[in-house]
Amino acid sequence: MNKKLVLIVLIIIASLAIAVFAIDSRLKTVHYTVENENSETPLRIALITDLHACTYGGKDQSDLIEAVRAQNPDIILFGGDIFDSRRMPEENAIAALKVLGAEYDCYYVSGNHEVRHEKLDYYKEKVRSCGITVLDGIHTKIAISAVSTTPDIYGFDDVTAYKDITEQIAHMEQTTQNYHFEESFNVLLVHRPEYIEQYAKLGFDLVLCGHAHGGQWRIPGVLNGIYAPGQGLFPKYAGGIYEVNGTTLVVSRGLAKESTPIPRVFNRPELVIIDII
Repeated sequence: MNKKLVLIVLIIIASLAIAVFAIDSRLKTVHYTVENENSETPLRIALITDLHACTYGGKDQSDLIEAVRAQNPDIILFGGDIFDSRRMPEENAIAALKVLGAEYDCYYVSGNHEVRHEKLDYYKEKVRSCGITVLDGIHTKIAISAVSTTPDIYGFDDVTAYKDITEQIAHMEQTTQNYHFEESFNVLLVHRPEYIEQYAKLGFDLVLCGHAHGGQWRIPGVLNGIYAPGQGLFPKYAGGIYEVNGTTLVVSRGLAKESTPIPRVFNRPELVIIDII
């Protein structure tokens, strides 16, 4: 075998190896830490977004469930698009919701896929039937005996459930005025990150989102994402942790995989763990 042929073979092998690594769709766990000066005891949040009724470990969602259990979170927040409005059966999503809803304190907000086709109320009832609290414009004080000072969590439906972003912001302003907002560590759970500048103006300490799907295609260390719904090409908030005008934003890359015809590239699905310390 001559040197040229050897080089060609090596290039082919290397290309195949890179391709396999690039489209790796195994679930991974990502950790972020956020400081809260008012908290004496850490609080661990598991953030699950954009499942789109995809399967992890089969239809019983055993891989996803075991990944959550391994992290021992205090609460689980579901950040929208847990169901899929087009391709995937809702039973896949319900399998995860039932188990996790029975084992943990869980809270949910809708995404655009739940709002589509006027099925929002239907999906909310499915979520509630799994023992999960739906945050659709309400505030909750997390009550965990092991945690002495817990954050206030606000959750709102996806912006498509409103007339526009102005109406959603007005609802947020009205809700926060009813509580001792300035005295607490305030967490906003909402589906989309592209409106973070408006959310930050309201004074939230921490905003948790999904929707961007990690920009779908990434080049690690070079390009964080090529396209995200609502943000277009080269999204600013594709996935990760950001500081925006005094507010911390965490964007999950989400869990969607077989629900979309476009594969994720260098963009593994993720379970996000946030430790508030």
